[in-house]
Amino acid sequence: MSQTRHFASDNYASVHPEVLAAIAAVDDGHEPAYGADAATAAFDEAVATVFGADAVGYPVFNGTGANVVSLMALSPRWGGVVASEHAHINVDENGAPERVGGLKILPVPAPDGRLSPASLERWIGDLGDEHRAQPLVLSVTQSTELGTVYSLDAMRALTDAAHAAGMRVHLDGARIANAAAALDVSLAEACAGADVLSFGGTKNGAMGAEAVVVLAPDLHEPLTAALPHLRKATMQLGSKMRYTSAQLTALLTSVDHAGVPLWKRNASHANAMAARLRAALEPLAADGVLRFTQPTEANAVFVELPRTLAASLRETFRFYDWQPGTSADTVEVRLMCAWDTQAEDCDRLAALAASAGTSDASR
Repeated sequence: MSQTRHFASDNYASVHPEVLAAIAAVDDGHEPAYGADAATAAFDEAVATVFGADAVGYPVFNGTGANVVSLMALSPRWGGVVASEHAHINVDENGAPERVGGLKILPVPAPDGRLSPASLERWIGDLGDEHRAQPLVLSVTQSTELGTVYSLDAMRALTDAAHAAGMRVHLDGARIANAAAALDVSLAEACAGADVLSFGGTKNGAMGAEAVVVLAPDLHEPLTAALPHLRKATMQLGSKMRYTSAQLTALLTSVDHAGVPLWKRNASHANAMAARLRAALEPLAADGVLRFTQPTEANAVFVELPRTLAASLRETFRFYDWQPGTSADTVEVRLMCAWDTQAEDCDRLAALAASAGTSDASR
C-alpha cells in the first residue's frame, strides 16, 4: 500500500488510532440498536459537557446528511437558506438541500469565503413576499471552504444580524475543529451564536462520523421532537449507532497527558502543517513562480500555479483544482493538510515545486 500522504482532502487521511481504539472498545457482544446503547449515551454526555448542558446531538453518517437534516429542522418547506457562494451546501452536495430538503439555497458573493452582516441585505427584502423563497436560515461555514476563519467578533456580528432579521443560524462545522484550534478557543466558543451545528468528525480523524447538534436552548424541545423523524426519513439513522457514537466521543473526550482533547490535537497539527507548507512555498511566491490566493488560517493552502507545474507535482501528489487561474496557463489549486500530514510531506512538495518551477523558468 502506498505511503504517500496527499494534499487533495483531509478526507484522504487515515483513521486516528484513538478513534480505532474507541470503535474496538464497543465491539463486544450485543447492544440495543438505533442509539439505545451505552456508547450513544456516553456521546450524549460528551455533547452536554463540551457544548453546554442544553445541547443535544444526533449522530449521522456524513456531512451532507448532517447539513440536510439540520436545515430541514430549521426551516419550513417554503424557506430559503442564505449561504456563501462557495458553501458546500451550494456547490458540493449535488443539490441535496434542494432535492431532498426542498429548501432553496440563496447564495451571496464571498471572495474570501466569509459573509458579513451586509451580506444578508441581498435577500432580507424578500421576507413576506409570497413569490420568493423566504430567507429564514443563514448557513455559515467555519472554517470556510476557502480555508479562512471567522473571528469570534465577526461570527457574533453575523449571527446577531441574522437573529435580528428573524433568521435561524446553521453552522456547517465540517472543519469546526480547525477553526477552534486556529482561534485557540473551545468548540462551544467557536460556535457561539449558532442555533444548530453540523459537527464534523470524518475530516478530523474519524472513520465516518458526523452529528447534528442542537445548541439553542429554545429549540431543544421542538427539535428533539422533530430530529429523530428527520434523521430516519433522510436515511441518516444508523442501526449500529454505537460505532458512530464511539468515534465522536473519542474526538470530544479522549485527552493526552496534558489534557488536550483529540479534536484539538488533530486540528492543531493539520493547521500547523498548512502553515509549514505555505512557508516552504513562500520563496517561490517571492520569485513569481506561484501566487497565494487566500490567507492560510486553518488547514488549507490556496495557490495559483502554472499548469505545467501543477501537472509535474501531480506525478507525486494528488490535489484538487479549485478554479481556472488568472491566465490560460495557470490554475488555482487547493492543498489540504490533515491530522496525519507530516513535515516531510510539506517539505517534499515544496522541494518538487522549486525544482519543477526552476526548470520551467529556464526553458
